[in-house]
Amino acid sequence: MKSRHHSLEGALICLFLLVLAGCGTNSGESSQQPPAPSSFQLTITALAAGTGTVTSNPPGIKCPGTCSANFPKSTHISLTATPATNYFFSGWSGDCSGTGVCSLTLNEAESVGAAFNTGYGLSVAMAGVGAGSVTSSPAGIDCPATCSAEFAPGSKVTLTETAATNYAFAGWSGACSGASTCTVTVSAARSVTATFGATLQSLNHIILFAQENRSFDHYFGALRQYWNQNGFADQSFDGLPQFNPPTGIAPLQGTAPAIPGCDPSQPFPASDVCIPDTSNTISSFHFASVCQEEQSPFWNESHVDWDLNDPQGNSPATLNGFVVVAANDARQQSPTLMDTNGIRAMGYFDGSDLNYYYFMASNFATSDRWFSPAMDRTQINRMYLLAATSAGHAHPLAAPETPLTVTTIFEELQNAAITWKIYIDPAGTACSGAPTPACLYNYSYINQFTYGQTILNSPTLSQNLVPMSQFTTDVQNGTLPQVALIEPASAAGLDEHPSDYDTSAPTDVQAGAQYASSLINDLMASSSWKDSALIFTYDEAGGFYDHVSPQPMPSPDGIAPMDLVAGDICDTTETTGGKTCDFTWTGYRLPMIVISPFAKKNFVSHQVRDYTAMLKLIETRFNLPALTKRDAAQIDMSEFFDFVNEPWAIPPAPPAQLTSGQCTLTPPSP
Repeated sequence: MKSRHHSLEGALICLFLLVLAGCGTNSGESSQQPPAPSSFQLTITALAAGTGTVTSNPPGIKCPGTCSANFPKSTHISLTATPATNYFFSGWSGDCSGTGVCSLTLNEAESVGAAFNTGYGLSVAMAGVGAGSVTSSPAGIDCPATCSAEFAPGSKVTLTETAATNYAFAGWSGACSGASTCTVTVSAARSVTATFGATLQSLNHIILFAQENRSFDHYFGALRQYWNQNGFADQSFDGLPQFNPPTGIAPLQGTAPAIPGCDPSQPFPASDVCIPDTSNTISSFHFASVCQEEQSPFWNESHVDWDLNDPQGNSPATLNGFVVVAANDARQQSPTLMDTNGIRAMGYFDGSDLNYYYFMASNFATSDRWFSPAMDRTQINRMYLLAATSAGHAHPLAAPETPLTVTTIFEELQNAAITWKIYIDPAGTACSGAPTPACLYNYSYINQFTYGQTILNSPTLSQNLVPMSQFTTDVQNGTLPQVALIEPASAAGLDEHPSDYDTSAPTDVQAGAQYASSLINDLMASSSWKDSALIFTYDEAGGFYDHVSPQPMPSPDGIAPMDLVAGDICDTTETTGGKTCDFTWTGYRLPMIVISPFAKKNFVSHQVRDYTAMLKLIETRFNLPALTKRDAAQIDMSEFFDFVNEPWAIPPAPPAQLTSGQCTLTPPSP
């Protein structure tokens, strides 16, 4: 029994070994192999939370979260890397490389690394007063909504700017410059500034305001002295030479101008004609009085101002006739004026007299080459102001002459559906009680044109003739038209015209300047300020001395003076006709200030213009044709404006105009 037990035990052991180890009675037989696997594992190396994700197609991996999965053998798998915000995908490692989609066929267990890194920042800042947008390629920046993004190191990012309507792109700064396409290589954190500016189209209101009869030297000749006294940096400015510095910026200091006066041995009334005397010169001097008697700036007198001995302009101007003209004007009026020696022609004011104007001209933009259109009086020059021509008239219209048939700026505006108004002060007129359009029409220079009758006879157009009080209402209520003209308050004695015959109420320049300041200040304090430009000037020089000659200009329409009479300078009986015998020269220089939030600060233009440049400004802004060859020839006024920075978005606080000056018509004694 014992041996049988051991034999059974050995058999059982053998059977167990056969199962586990392929044991058999035949030691030469091979062992059996295990079956091949039907799937393999794909693993994504661990990703930091928030840096990015890797997903697979077919689905199975969405890492972080599920970073490994088994796929059937020979499965074609695509892995996509998506960076999180402010990260970029820098590439695969392991069984894939590059930064594109990772594609592999799974025939064994594999592992793939995905790297996400923080990129370099590119930021865009918006500057200037304009509006616009900036976008990037590759995408990421869409400013002003999204103005910064991260990009892979070495990326070339192209920024494209788009200006909003009525604005313009002014240029790049920072990582780019100029105004062409901006391409930035992001090799470090970079920043770019895109500047957008306003344009001429941002001016929605242009206001013309011309006072009466003051020359440039007479009003602004001492401006350079004012700058020195009030902390303004010196710059070139062609005022009276006695106010220029002895060294520094040209023009430099010179003696006060002096021109011939009357022969003292032939005073009035012994002689009713001022006989010029070159040994009796009258020098430029400061007025002690803020009131003066008038003098004639008419056709003949303006030509004598050019040269006592050559009023037809055959030779360059000597500008020596102002005193003689003023003296003769005083002697030959009836009743005669007091200053029969014409001394008043050489007087000037300074910043202690016209403190408001000097402040405004110093802070805003002005010009020392701004001329009236014609060597003539108010009516002729105001024809140019409205129509860029006098249609051959050297004298004001008189019966039986009819109004001019030429096109005015207001007719052009009306035809183009551009809003306009003419503001007329009824004070001192027959309209003061009831300023109806029909009454106001009589005190507007539009009545020199047939289009004035068209306005008057139209119930609709006549509503554009409004009293001056409406100006303040319009600027405050946002009802200011696109183009406005402020007529001078002549009947109220506030137009700054020198006094004529009424010695009981002489015209005071300070009162006129105070009146003008009230209108300008109303504009600056209103909601209309933000998109307005007011051009403040004078219609002609009024016979006051200026040391700069009139300048050549194209004839507006080829019409020579057609109403000269015998005895007039350049009349048809003259045997010769010089260059001043046609409308091919400007008149004399005038004060001018461009007042606008876009006006350059403390700017002086030195480019020659006559004030039909104001018409050119309107025409350019509203896409209108030129009225004549004269306004067409003007240099545009863009140099007076800074539409990128809007220097006076917040207007300055000017001083109140002084009104305490002495007012007397007693002849001055320089």
